[in-house]
Amino acid sequence: MATTARAARETLRPLVFVPGWAALAVAVVPFVVGLELSPVLQYVPLVASALLLGLPHGAVDHLAVARTRGRRPDLWAIGRVVALYAVVGGAYAVAWFLAPAAAFALFIVVTWFHWGQGDLYALVALADADHLRSRAQRAGTVVVRGGLPMLVPLLAFPEWYRRVAVTLVGRFAPDAVAALSPAFRPDVRLGLAIAYGAVVVATLSVGYVRASDSAPWRLDAAETLGLVAFFAFVPPVLAIGVYFCLWHSLRHIARLLLVDDAATAELGDGDSTAAFARFARDAAPLTLVSLALLGGLALLVPNPPETVPEWVGLYLVFIAVVTLPHVVVVTIMDGEQRIWA
Repeated sequence: MATTARAARETLRPLVFVPGWAALAVAVVPFVVGLELSPVLQYVPLVASALLLGLPHGAVDHLAVARTRGRRPDLWAIGRVVALYAVVGGAYAVAWFLAPAAAFALFIVVTWFHWGQGDLYALVALADADHLRSRAQRAGTVVVRGGLPMLVPLLAFPEWYRRVAVTLVGRFAPDAVAALSPAFRPDVRLGLAIAYGAVVVATLSVGYVRASDSAPWRLDAAETLGLVAFFAFVPPVLAIGVYFCLWHSLRHIARLLLVDDAATAELGDGDSTAAFARFARDAAPLTLVSLALLGGLALLVPNPPETVPEWVGLYLVFIAVVTLPHVVVVTIMDGEQRIWA
């Protein structure tokens, strides 16, 4: 079984890392050379994420915990995860109606942590990053990696970031976004940039000193600096859409395949097509349920969406609602797989 798992990881590595790098490189080129992309086209990756990798990557949570523990998912195991989503996700959904600005701020914080923990797993489990030896280093890596998509766009594109905040919060209470104004002040953004830059330098420097194999550290540093450039040049809506689908979601799907014995066996035999098709079958039912719930949310919000940006804003609110229980599931997986050990 250990041999099969190693072979499965070898099959997955190029399939997980290369598409993300390639997508980011392609997306950044037009903006580096000074070209502009239609605002409508910039929403395409986020819209596509409803069916392509993005939303589906969390639609296997009901199976993930049991599989991570080496068990066959039964009704009791599935029911616990469904209850988690109903209670935690439901409470967070209510928070959007009662305090949308605070709910938006929580969305940023939770996503910062979650996207950071996703990259930490990829580095530790798929890239064999032996330079991340302590919990403090791994916590620093979570802060650094999560801050790339969540903080760098705020520093580079504050007006775009504000526009997205207005679109999300505006579905519930347009005036509430004023509570977020301090985050967009130049002095606050400068302070955040200095503090974040210090964490990046410290985390990579300690990793460099502790690395016994320099290759994973070079990967870590290259991805970190490459993502800084990507989010500094590419407008946030497009950047987040590309990153969500072909970076974060793809890496999490790889993790799900490695806890599914059947998919691991297929990957061990080099049959990645069968493994990803298995994931797609597992994710399809709850992806469709999620889209139906999104439609229901559109009927409940005080200001229903009419334009493409408004629909995308509501979709991001829905993503926020399901991300909170999803983070609980992934954190349980982290514990079972000793990611923080």
